[in-house]
Amino acid sequence: MSVTVVSFVAKSGTGKTTLLEKVIAELKKRGYKVGAIKHDAHKFDIDHPGKDSHRLTAAGADTMLISSPEKLALVKRHTVSPPLEELLTTYFSDMDIVVTEGFKKSPLPKIEIHRKERSPTLLCRGEEHDPTLIAVASDEPLELDVPLLDLNDAVQVTDFVEKTFLDGRDLLREDQERRQVWQDCTTGEKNPIVWINPAPPEKSL
Repeated sequence: MSVTVVSFVAKSGTGKTTLLEKVIAELKKRGYKVGAIKHDAHKFDIDHPGKDSHRLTAAGADTMLISSPEKLALVKRHTVSPPLEELLTTYFSDMDIVVTEGFKKSPLPKIEIHRKERSPTLLCRGEEHDPTLIAVASDEPLELDVPLLDLNDAVQVTDFVEKTFLDGRDLLREDQERRQVWQDCTTGEKNPIVWINPAPPEKSL
């Protein structure tokens, strides 16, 4: 199953996380299931010393998973960071869209965040021309070959993401679910379901 993903990139200190927080919240308001991946080039620790989960990891557990009725967290040691494609297919196949922070060199479609006080130049235009750039969210006017979005208007940025990546996905998903239910009924794998509207797809002879 393919995963819909868009990467937000910027120079450090531009405000990627602040904008992403707002975009994720707006996507959730619109009913989408949203995943997020942050690229970290340094070592990090999300657990807390003294907690049982941290004690198990500190003892040498190569994989430690903690689960509750509402969420789970996985800490897995590795010598090499897994490819982004592997992370997406392993952990995000049930998401409507995944937004990533970073991954500047990836082949993912990118929205660059630009703040004039941070830098006069862009990552994806100028010295380098990144063909995967699909838009720039900026706080100043720029002449570009891609759409220019308002950095301070998260709703506009979300509108662009929705129109570019998500329009039509609800209808496609509903059609796939209807066909799966009909297949289950005709093969006897699940209890029969009465179709009301729309009618089930015709079964091929």
